Amino acid sequence: MRAAEAVELALREVAPGAIVRNLDVLTCATAAFRKVYASMYLDLVNRAPHLLGWFYDVTDKAPSTTRRTDRLRVLVQRANLKKLDPILKGEKGNGGPWDLFINTHFLPPEIIGRMRRKGQLPVSSRHLTVVTDFDAHGLWVQDPTAGYFVATEEAAITLGRWGMPREIVQITGIPIHPRFAKAVSSEEARTKHGLSQDRLVVLPLAGGFGVGPIEELYRAILTLGRPVHVCVVCGRNAKLKATLGKIKAGAFHKVTVLGFTTDMDELMAASDVVVTKPGGLTTSEILARGTALAIANPIPGQESRNRDYLLEHGAGIKIGNPAVAAHKLGDVLG
Repeated sequence: MRAAEAVELALREVAPGAIVRNLDVLTCATAAFRKVYASMYLDLVNRAPHLLGWFYDVTDKAPSTTRRTDRLRVLVQRANLKKLDPILKGEKGNGGPWDLFINTHFLPPEIIGRMRRKGQLPVSSRHLTVVTDFDAHGLWVQDPTAGYFVATEEAAITLGRWGMPREIVQITGIPIHPRFAKAVSSEEARTKHGLSQDRLVVLPLAGGFGVGPIEELYRAILTLGRPVHVCVVCGRNAKLKATLGKIKAGAFHKVTVLGFTTDMDELMAASDVVVTKPGGLTTSEILARGTALAIANPIPGQESRNRDYLLEHGAGIKIGNPAVAAHKLGDVLG
């Protein structure tokens, strides 16, 4: 959704006359499908991340509509996303026919690809896919697709493995909000958000949904041997925010505990190091801001591949276990 918002805002800047609609495909799904699709993912992240990684590896294969499991998945999606069809077709009241579909998740391309193969969408409607990690997974590949936008040469090569012609793949990076292209001074950002001017600032992130061993990581950071200001962002996890808010930092460190925020560009500008899971969007934002990056607790699968890419290119350090967070961060801050 953040990548889609970034594309939408950029399009409104460069093509103000265009009609742009940003649609979360799950808002068109049945309540049961929406709950299972979103909740199951978060449950696996929290309780069985290695099972999620196993699913990621098992499904990373050449796309096919002949395998029984793939046919079943398509049938389930079709039954639960019928409200999406009239929007894609641009029927009365839905703004179409559309000239361009831009996908920032692998679910819509599968639906659109099926409709195009069945002749249910205009031939003139182009279909583009934006891969939002540093590598590409087999689920992103759906035929016919007019073009792919990827972050790296590795992702382009991976798409070629699945038969995508190199000429339809562009290496563009991952789309992030245009505000990250605008300079923000650290002093101004710290003043606005009540952060110390005379201390190094550490910014641990829990993602939009506040998942992972954030409490353990936060407690470890508070054992740093030099005074810092720790500003932790808990996302939409109100329980996590309340828990961290009760932890005493003592007189040595200063702390700020936040919930969901839309000021991430300013918080990153205010910080000396960001501690985060290596999601494609978040790490791209950090790279754009030029803030030091410490990678912790990647979700097996796409995030572990993102971590590997970033570490291989010297773009961050790895915190393998929360217990070593203070040691690793101490080296960086020193």
